Amino acid sequence: MNRGHDDRTRRSRTAPTVVAFAGLAGGMAGCYVLVVQGALTLDLGIGRRVRTLGPLNVRIEAPRETVFAVIAGPYLGRTPRAMADKLHVLERSSDMALAMHTTTVFAGLKAKTLETVRFERPERISFRLVRGPVPYVVETFELRATDAATELEYRGELGTDLWRAGELWGNRVARVWEHAVQTSMDSIRAESERRHRV
Repeated sequence: MNRGHDDRTRRSRTAPTVVAFAGLAGGMAGCYVLVVQGALTLDLGIGRRVRTLGPLNVRIEAPRETVFAVIAGPYLGRTPRAMADKLHVLERSSDMALAMHTTTVFAGLKAKTLETVRFERPERISFRLVRGPVPYVVETFELRATDAATELEYRGELGTDLWRAGELWGNRVARVWEHAVQTSMDSIRAESERRHRV
């Protein structure tokens, strides 16, 4: 009889613990999705750690002006239909844009970032994060003319808060970020060289 009572007591104590743990896990998963999607940015300003992005380099067999036009076109002009699911420009002027970038991370989960993009024709394009999965990112594309080609170099900085925990998250974000940039640079090279040949 006592044993049965002890079992019921143990079960009654365990049930709320399991429910609380499941609720905590669900809440953390929900926060993770919101952070990745850029809907929740944790900018606490404490324990800030900054790491480099890049450098990434690519040689493009096309003039610098052509490469610059390929990069700037979707931001300052009309965004091609093929890029509509990746880029949405909210505001634009002659040398600056406010743009939302969408990148598929995994299993259909899409990361969204809101960034200002500044254009210094024809040698530099600069990005600054407004909202995204980390509180701080600045990036620069430098275009250097060499003979009949262009050297395109990418460099940046990514910052996170909360010391080591934030650093681990920043390293994870940086891997995905740099992969997305490398993919973009490969596309820029292909389109620039295609236009130059035409």
